[in-house]
Amino acid sequence: MKVTIIGAGYVGLTTGVALAYLGHEVIAVDKDPAKLSLLREGKSPIHELGVESLMSLAVSRLSFTDSIPDGLGQAEVALIAVGTPPKLNGEADIGYVEQAAKELAEKLQEGQTCTVVVKSTVPIGTNRRVALVIERALAARKVKANVYLASNPEFLRESVALPDTLYPDRIVVGADRAESIAVLERLYRPILEQTFAPPKILPRPEGYGLPRLVATDPTSAEMTKYAGNAFLAIKISYINEIAGLCEKVGANVTEVARGVGLDPRIGRRFLEAGLGWGGSCFPKDTSALLAVASEYGYGMPIIKAAREVNQRQRQLVVDKLSSTLKVLRGRVISVLGLAFKANTDDVRESPAIDVIRTLVDRGAHVHAHDPVAIPNAQRELDGLDLEFLDCPYAAAEGSDALLIATEWDEYRTMDLQRVARVMKQPIIVDGRNIIDPESARSAGFTYLGVGK
Repeated sequence: MKVTIIGAGYVGLTTGVALAYLGHEVIAVDKDPAKLSLLREGKSPIHELGVESLMSLAVSRLSFTDSIPDGLGQAEVALIAVGTPPKLNGEADIGYVEQAAKELAEKLQEGQTCTVVVKSTVPIGTNRRVALVIERALAARKVKANVYLASNPEFLRESVALPDTLYPDRIVVGADRAESIAVLERLYRPILEQTFAPPKILPRPEGYGLPRLVATDPTSAEMTKYAGNAFLAIKISYINEIAGLCEKVGANVTEVARGVGLDPRIGRRFLEAGLGWGGSCFPKDTSALLAVASEYGYGMPIIKAAREVNQRQRQLVVDKLSSTLKVLRGRVISVLGLAFKANTDDVRESPAIDVIRTLVDRGAHVHAHDPVAIPNAQRELDGLDLEFLDCPYAAAEGSDALLIATEWDEYRTMDLQRVARVMKQPIIVDGRNIIDPESARSAGFTYLGVGK
């Protein structure tokens, strides 16, 4: 099939690369000249497993441009995957989505049939709004085209977006017309039936079964995205709240989570206590859900509490440092990890960024390290007085305490005795519970975890 994707950001790029690898002809549209320059050279502007490898394998079916081609390149499917930044009230701003829909309508030709799919995470009812924007734009041009609408929310996890695309649990399609569902079923058939040859770098998971196509109405599809992310955010905040009580009573939250997670009704995933969640999805989507609920005068205390607990986790690690060092002013604190999670360079809503701001505000000097996220962190923390080091051992040198803020494997396997030797005081606050406490103590550390 011929596919046009508006927006070559995180969702648009990974989706486009996967579809091209599956055999579709994909045109990705983005207005960022720097990003386009990289993409045309076969380089990825984001740190994501397998993107550049799949781009090279699908190079003959994947092109990048700064404007929507006439007739959408004769695309049967046009995916809108632009950003939806939060408004001041927390609601997602669909201005870019509406602009993309208008530009699509201005390129449609007389008699053309195209299914327009909203891939961006959008407020409830956006599909109807997009339909109205397209209808008005076509009427202004006096052009008649057959446009079908669908909602197709993404459920991608950063750092494993391509595996999530190729081997999903489910594909959700919301549409009022059977034609839209049929088109997307055809688009995703290689994934639904797993008829494609898995790329070597992204093998099919052992025991993986066929994903389900969930066909529903647009409003339910839009709500599914928000409800799923909110539930996962709640699950993380729940185990963090339990972790706080574990510290009070002398329990080990890692053991508690293991025992609880073996219950198949609960599951082990997303029960890792630590600094809490960040990134582009959970903070924005929980905020947007609360904003929608507020419009209807409906309280959502569980989601509100999950956000409050998550914010509290960031202060708790600072409190641990304060209780151990007594005074933070003038201390040197090493922060290992700047991305909101491992294997990505995304620092949006990263707990590490908030903690660093607090430490600097309290008069501490920060040594920071991350394997890939330093450039993004430098932009985010521009104007603050801190040092970025290219090696975790260099970051630890001369420090009074070390905080692990991101669960990179590089930090799991550090030579703890070497780290302790270069520090002024061997104190470690393990904000992700990735270091064995006994190993840390054997190396001479005062060890402080979360929920232990």
